[in-house]
Amino acid sequence: MTMQFNEETFRGDYTYFNSPAAIRRFPFPFDQDAYMYSVNIEQHPGGPEGSPFEFAFDVDEHYVAEMQDRAITLAGDPMRCQSLPHMELAGWDLLEAIMVAKARDYPDLFSLTIDGDTWHWINRPMGIDDTFTFLDPATLPYPPLEYITRQAQGDFALLHERDGNLWLDAGMVTSQADWSLDFDVGMNFFEWHAPVPKAGKMGVFDKALKFLLAMNQGQSYRRLNWTMTVNPRLDTSPENYHKWGPEKRTVTPENVGQKQFVRVELQTFWRLPRSNALAFPIRCYLANLEDICTYPKWGRRLHRVLRDIDPDLADYKGFAVNQEIIVNYLAQFDDGAPTSPGIFPVDQEG
Repeated sequence: MTMQFNEETFRGDYTYFNSPAAIRRFPFPFDQDAYMYSVNIEQHPGGPEGSPFEFAFDVDEHYVAEMQDRAITLAGDPMRCQSLPHMELAGWDLLEAIMVAKARDYPDLFSLTIDGDTWHWINRPMGIDDTFTFLDPATLPYPPLEYITRQAQGDFALLHERDGNLWLDAGMVTSQADWSLDFDVGMNFFEWHAPVPKAGKMGVFDKALKFLLAMNQGQSYRRLNWTMTVNPRLDTSPENYHKWGPEKRTVTPENVGQKQFVRVELQTFWRLPRSNALAFPIRCYLANLEDICTYPKWGRRLHRVLRDIDPDLADYKGFAVNQEIIVNYLAQFDDGAPTSPGIFPVDQEG
């Protein structure tokens, strides 16, 4: 497998871009022409080939640039990675899961050799070649959770199960959609998700928690979530709202296609073997409206979803201030034709 990594930035001059191949594999989040909430849970990983769902932890053309951006964020705010003392074993669990999966799925990029407790890890894209003793944090340059998530795209929450609930007790969070690990660490599942409008009354999170608590070791699942953001910025944290919030006012009818991005989270769920913690990786994908409208099905559907969405959700998803501009832009791509079910472009459907 040969992979070229983009030289790009997610801040400042915003040189981020998607190749045609990246647009084609973008995890478009809408499987129909209307949206309220969707649990959309499926087993993970598994096909189709070439999609972000193929492997346990997706690696794409943005990998190196995203890891560079994470390092910048952590240098300015080390509290973006936190782990309560009882979660160290869960950090080792996650390290093992990521290393084993990446070495298996991307052998030209990563390799892992295990000799008893001695592990040899090579990350070729990042120039890392480390030998360490498994379960001995003194042999790593960072604690296990931070070490491996400095090398893995997306955010990571580690949830501890107790008292019939799940508690956010550890995480690496530098590309979140307007929530704060520093604020939420130690919260239970319902407290963490409390800002989501109307979902509590609809019973969405009661069902989700019941499902997650029933997960056994060896099982893994996925779902898609989405929001909107102006400019391809990964770090849209509350701590930095003063940097990215005013950018919403820079959208015009002339630049909306390039500046307005759909931000999709591929959320996966893993029960970890030693700690019994639940790992919750949240991988962020970005595509602007021009990218999305490369595929007629996506352009039609996105227009209909954003035109008819509940006003509270438009506000929560971060685009109410620009909704009219966005919908007017997308209208030119909606010829009224029916759309096929599912999230994939028509030419990818089986």
